[in-house]
Amino acid sequence: MKSNGKEIPKAMLNVLVVTGIFPPDIGGPASYVPKITAELCNQGWKATVITLTDSLSYDDSCYPFRVIRIIRAQSKIKRIPRTIWTIAKYAKIADVIFASGLFPESVIISKLRRKPLVMKITGDWAWERIVSHGWTKDTIDEFQRNRYPIHAQSILRSIVARCSHKVITPSHYLRKIVEGWGVNPDQIEVIYNALEPINGIPPMRLPPFAGATVITVARLVTWKGIDRVIKAVSLIADCRLIIVGDGPERTSLENLATDLRIAERVIFTGQVSRQTVLEYLKASDIFVLNSTYEGLPHIVLEAMAVGVPVIATDVGGTGEVVKHEVNGLLIPPHDDEALRGAIKRMLENPGERERFASAGQSTLPEHFQWKAMVENTERILLEFASKK
Repeated sequence: MKSNGKEIPKAMLNVLVVTGIFPPDIGGPASYVPKITAELCNQGWKATVITLTDSLSYDDSCYPFRVIRIIRAQSKIKRIPRTIWTIAKYAKIADVIFASGLFPESVIISKLRRKPLVMKITGDWAWERIVSHGWTKDTIDEFQRNRYPIHAQSILRSIVARCSHKVITPSHYLRKIVEGWGVNPDQIEVIYNALEPINGIPPMRLPPFAGATVITVARLVTWKGIDRVIKAVSLIADCRLIIVGDGPERTSLENLATDLRIAERVIFTGQVSRQTVLEYLKASDIFVLNSTYEGLPHIVLEAMAVGVPVIATDVGGTGEVVKHEVNGLLIPPHDDEALRGAIKRMLENPGERERFASAGQSTLPEHFQWKAMVENTERILLEFASKK
């Protein structure tokens, strides 16, 4: 990078990465942030990550960057000022802020510290919050069109997004949504999620079971549609379900499995490490993602990488990864019959499962290259670090 005609070594550049979730949390940003930050360190950057967390006892010594954790489960009156103060402290020496969460707090410090801000937007956090509170049943696409008093959150979200110097989205679908918030299209760039090569993953040692194993991995929230997956499995003999993840819907999902008398065929793992997620995937016959909204699902890339055939709902950016009848099956959202039929079809056709799994593994190096994702992300960070 050059400044005033002189080359600046990247070792002199500092990036502050801000995220709402980080391992051992499960979710796209929790998978993405440690990998991309470690890669930036490998390229010569100095980095600090600020994240919300459920505990301060996690060992972060494995990372080549500093991790600053802020307890998530405290009142917002305490947490938000503490988060802003922490971001302000570490932004002082940063050349660029790279936020994949905690966007309002990041914008405040970007303005106060006069630091360039690059956002990676993987969804509509305003819609997620409103749905989580049960204030609307709109789909994410309906939410973009409708305007209600409770959607003051969406006004804040749009203002915050427009305050970013650059927005990265992981899919063209999300790019269109962000444009709808009033963000200048020239400020938005699509960089597909990608995975570093995954090799030598051992399958998880599961309890003995004579039938097939279906797996879903997600935060346990309403729009992931896991209740429908449980119902589908309840109607298919010789089939069990592994649910990896945790969230506010866990108790109701456990009760549903009990009410359907299949509790012995449904395994809830809770929150586990990414390595453990991959091991559970490797031990499964089919991966199912039944959500009603996705930006570009990182977990689908991971399922494909370890060789698990994929069934997914045709929503958001999922269709930019899963090509129907080519490297998996796409089904309509909210269609219980289609979901059950797709699972039965895969279970009854091992040759087809093998074909989809092989095509899925071929998809990653062809369209979702790790090197390209890193290079394009670093290019944007370098551009704005030089304008500091």
